[in-house]
Amino acid sequence: MSSRPATSLQHTALAVALPFARVALVAAAALATVGVLALLGQPAGIAAAGSLSALYLLPVNVITLLVLRRVVHAEGTTLRAMLGFDRARLGRDILWGLLWIMVLYVPFAGAIIGTMFALYGADTFMSFEAVFAPDVTELPLMSMAASIVFAVVVVLTFAPLNAPTEELLFRGYSQGRLRGVAAIVVPSLAFGLQHVFFASTVPGMLVLGIAFFVWGLGSALIFRWQGRLMPLVVAHFVVNLFTSVPALILPFVLS
Repeated sequence: MSSRPATSLQHTALAVALPFARVALVAAAALATVGVLALLGQPAGIAAAGSLSALYLLPVNVITLLVLRRVVHAEGTTLRAMLGFDRARLGRDILWGLLWIMVLYVPFAGAIIGTMFALYGADTFMSFEAVFAPDVTELPLMSMAASIVFAVVVVLTFAPLNAPTEELLFRGYSQGRLRGVAAIVVPSLAFGLQHVFFASTVPGMLVLGIAFFVWGLGSALIFRWQGRLMPLVVAHFVVNLFTSVPALILPFVLS
């Protein structure tokens, strides 16, 4: 009898710890990327690391999935079961996912504009380029061969791997094992924090952190209401696909 509360407490601890462990892993990967760029004599600032985030997230996502798989198997379930993939429902899941993109974009955009306004006031819209568009001199230079390899890796791994990995961890696992307000706030906070490492500037880190915290809150509320992960995976996949386009084009422009 006494083992049940202990097991429940362990699940709760893991539900809190694993999302922030991923944040630490993303930070370590970004820092390692900066170190490698510096050793290669390339620009090694925030913008340089951010431009390669789709690449360094590959090992982060693989490690996350392996750890999560081991944890959920120990609990007697599987990642596939958590994902809720069902061919018969795939069409509906896609339509729901496209709807959720539009629903989530409104508060997300509002959070970006609101944070920018808090930082820059009347100069908000004139400051967007400085905050989000990196100076090309701060980005790493790539040969054509390196650009092609980068593009192929991003196309094959980023959206297909990142979207299910993050939804499984933040919503499927963490939110699914927490209760009350913590189930909404804790994974959303970690979700926002990890995105600060994808920014090109220090102000951009703050803006992205807040905006993706808001996106996480919206996704958590949707998951609580709908009880299915696949529509959110679809939404996340589409967003990742579109945000990876600059990572595909930029190396060719700078080579």
